[in-house]
Amino acid sequence: MKQKLVQTAMAMRNHAHAPYSNYRVGAAVETESGEIIGGCNVESSSYGLTCCAERIALFRAIAEGHTSFNALAVATENGGSPCGACRQVIWDLCKEILVHICDKNGLLKTLSSSELLPDAFDDSHLK
Repeated sequence: MKQKLVQTAMAMRNHAHAPYSNYRVGAAVETESGEIIGGCNVESSSYGLTCCAERIALFRAIAEGHTSFNALAVATENGGSPCGACRQVIWDLCKEILVHICDKNGLLKTLSSSELLPDAFDDSHLK
């Protein structure tokens, strides 16, 4: 399943809308049921409105009714890691999962979401 997840993330880069940065990112999330849902970055001329591939993949999965996730893959040209906002959303929606980081040639490394965002803030702090 990991190979299919990585391949989907890499393929999603082809759908990225990145006219400003030209930094194409693809992501894919594996749901608890084994479905793989992809996303790509979508840039806006008002840069703050840009949405990252990781969040788009997760938001698509949530919109389709999924609530539990096994793993996430992120693919860039050079193996870039998720930004801080994505790390927070990954933690909020997925808690502890594996995150596969890929470059244009394939899988580079696998980290846990808690390694990406140690001492995460979450809903447990709001009670």
